[in-house]
Amino acid sequence: MICGPYAQYVGQLERRGVRNPPLSVRLALSWLTNAIVLGIVTALLTGVTVASAGSLLLAAAVFGALNTIVKPVLRVVALPLAILTFGIAWFFVSLLMLLLTKAIVSGFQIHGFWTLVAATVIVWAVNVLLDFLPGPWQLTGRRRRQRQRQTR
Repeated sequence: MICGPYAQYVGQLERRGVRNPPLSVRLALSWLTNAIVLGIVTALLTGVTVASAGSLLLAAAVFGALNTIVKPVLRVVALPLAILTFGIAWFFVSLLMLLLTKAIVSGFQIHGFWTLVAATVIVWAVNVLLDFLPGPWQLTGRRRRQRQRQTR
């Protein structure tokens, strides 16, 4: 179930026979969700800092792009290692996405390895939580595909 103004927008699309919102809407929601997740990480961990709101938004865009483009490739490359480690390798792929975001965005800093580990765990936990909560983020990625399967 989708709440708020997005519910009205999605309802209008569905009444017109459009099952999926436009790509621009899905990308904007994904970017906003990433910004919220990284904001939560910044609020919870003193070792994660952002220079400004603009840096946080840029980090969210970079993080989203890396998760969309680089992460699937790394998951395929790391598949043998993931099998041997019972999936633990996936954690390090996710950790690498945060590390690359830090390297690309100068105003987004993660100080120390254990802070990076904690940030990765928080990103994972928030995403698991979002998988179960209704909201506009359900329009993007895996959550959108699950919603489509449920409505068929």
